[in-house]
Amino acid sequence: MLMELNLAALPDDVDALHQLVRQLAAERAGERRALSDAQAEIERLRLIVQKLQRLQFGRRTERLDGNQLELGLEDLGADIGRAEELLPTLPAEQEPAGRGRSDRPSLPEHLEREDVSLDLEMKACPCCGGALHAIGETVSEMLDWVPARLRVIRIRRPKYGCRACGSIHQASAPERPIAKGLATPGLLAQVLISKYCDHLPLYRQSQIFARQGVELDRSTLANWVGGAAWWLEPLRDRLAEHVFASQKLFADDTPIPVLDPGRGRTKTGRLWVYARDDRPWSGSDPPAAVYFYSPDRRAERPVAHLGRFKGTLQVDGYVGFEQLVPTGIVLAACWSHTRRKFYEVHQATGSPIAAEALRRIGELYAVEDRIRGRSAELRRTIRRELALPLVDRLKHWLEAELHRVPPRSPLADAIRYALVRWPALCRYIEDGRVELDTNTVERAIRPIALGRKNHLFAGSDGGADRWAIVCSLITTAKLNDREPYTYLKDVLDRMTNGHPANRIDDLLPWNWMPPA
Repeated sequence: MLMELNLAALPDDVDALHQLVRQLAAERAGERRALSDAQAEIERLRLIVQKLQRLQFGRRTERLDGNQLELGLEDLGADIGRAEELLPTLPAEQEPAGRGRSDRPSLPEHLEREDVSLDLEMKACPCCGGALHAIGETVSEMLDWVPARLRVIRIRRPKYGCRACGSIHQASAPERPIAKGLATPGLLAQVLISKYCDHLPLYRQSQIFARQGVELDRSTLANWVGGAAWWLEPLRDRLAEHVFASQKLFADDTPIPVLDPGRGRTKTGRLWVYARDDRPWSGSDPPAAVYFYSPDRRAERPVAHLGRFKGTLQVDGYVGFEQLVPTGIVLAACWSHTRRKFYEVHQATGSPIAAEALRRIGELYAVEDRIRGRSAELRRTIRRELALPLVDRLKHWLEAELHRVPPRSPLADAIRYALVRWPALCRYIEDGRVELDTNTVERAIRPIALGRKNHLFAGSDGGADRWAIVCSLITTAKLNDREPYTYLKDVLDRMTNGHPANRIDDLLPWNWMPPA
């Protein structure tokens, strides 16, 4: 910190002035060194961040898990913040490049605002003593956090007696979402969102409530989750009707561990996800995703789920989906999975043939970049013009290369993987509604994988099915830009208070409107 000078009381002695100047110069030099060191440290930390981000797209053997990367970036960001605090504070107009906050988004208008006024104590000019008058004001904003709080809602129901007949009258007690339970729809929604959206297990939620002085046992929270899922199950079923009414779907599945008390360990169940999203070809129907649980991965599971579906199903390489073909379902394959086979070979061996396959598949994705969001008919026209010749040349090239590589090599396996599925891989050429890959449903699978890491396992088949019910509504709410907590809270409130069963469509995420 620079020493403060009283300019009105400078020493008259030349030697004292020299000493004062030398002291100021030394302080200024020290400040410059500190500034230079802080800037160098910030630059070093930013280079580390960039290196970590590159690792996300580097070789598979060098990659960090996405969650590990985020954890590392959090601590590095905190280090950068600490280093920036060492830099001198300057007025906004003098802020050097790279330190400004111009890229920070403005705070949302819907947030509550509290004004804090900081005024001068003096009303006269400290320089000349003249009277001060207002010429404007500077307004800046900071974001504050008001901790979540629990409250008790007391329901009072006065009783009235009739002296004439001796009868007693009283308003009916309100319906509770959990019979004889304490939880309101708002608290139930919070528990569901914390568990299935924020991936916070119930025992940790119980600990958080305890810190607020409210003892809610994990078993109590589990009972609430079961009761809430009971209310939401009919809505998931209606959501499934909407999904399966589409003529074009994505499908995928992911393993989830399920506790198997009889054997003293976990078994592997499956969550099946079916998604529809017409936005890439400007379709008007709302996007949605629906989940179902099964205790195994037998092909009869998707056959049962898709009994009402007639259309094109885009899937990965799971052979069980082939049993859907006799039912009239048309399968479309995924170029992303095909590309992954060649990518793995190239990373392991550096094969030039695998590299050429990756380049050719990349040309197909370049065509898709040009037509994303266009109409289905226009997509079909452009694909036939630009992508079809690329696909034909790729097939002939793969067939030729297959005879030149060892038949039992990974590269031969990758080529055969593509050629065996060639008709399904080319399905997108003739149907503008079909995507190049199954990334839409893969994005719906990703939160399940994160929840699986935090939950470790589902406690029972019923728990896994509740997982599927709640995730169906949360994921679809997100796809339709609905805030999940507000949505679930209002839906539970309406269903508890007698929402008509014949108007359940009003509660689907794309039809639902936030309460005024």
